[in-house]
Amino acid sequence: MLAASWPSPAGFDEYALTFDRQRERRLLVIPALFDEANKLRRFTVETMRRLDAAGIDTFLPDLPGTNESLDWPFEQDLAKWRAAMAGAAQHFGATHALSIRGGCLVATVDLPTAQYAPVSGAKILRGLLRAHLMQKREAGVHLKMEDELAEGRKEGLCMVGYDWSAQLIRDLEAADPPATDLAIAQPQLGGPGLWLRAEPSKDGKQSEALARIVQEWLV
Repeated sequence: MLAASWPSPAGFDEYALTFDRQRERRLLVIPALFDEANKLRRFTVETMRRLDAAGIDTFLPDLPGTNESLDWPFEQDLAKWRAAMAGAAQHFGATHALSIRGGCLVATVDLPTAQYAPVSGAKILRGLLRAHLMQKREAGVHLKMEDELAEGRKEGLCMVGYDWSAQLIRDLEAADPPATDLAIAQPQLGGPGLWLRAEPSKDGKQSEALARIVQEWLV
């Protein structure tokens, strides 16, 4: 596994984790969004390790405005992330894509694409708004979800450690995963989704199951 970089459409060099041996099958892995990206990071990398052992190159790019990105978080929206993932696919010469959870919403790359546990933008938004309101309540500030959402649509929000542009909030409210070549449901992996756990975790059996399904799809 190596750290690599790729040029985003906004002009920044973004990071990616790669298993690249210049093999025929080259899989772009589009990460989950926001807190789920952190919770699923180890699981995602372990899946990539197993795909590498199966003879498949994999590439996990950071979304602009996340992790170590120099791009401004508050300026991100789904259209920019979609363009960035298309750029990453072209840069790494990807032949296929695997999108994970909310990453399915930005996986409009022109490649055969598998989705793992796709989720709507509205569901992501509601979950993070609930966490945001809970944090505020613990600090003695009582807010209503409807009021915060209305404010977010107009001005954006800073919640649970993320800066959200107004456009991103509006995008998520209307976003559903696109049609796909392969949809992988969580029960196929033999356990509950790791994004439901309180802390980042991994599950070797689930990573093995996901890698096997993807490998069989790529044959």
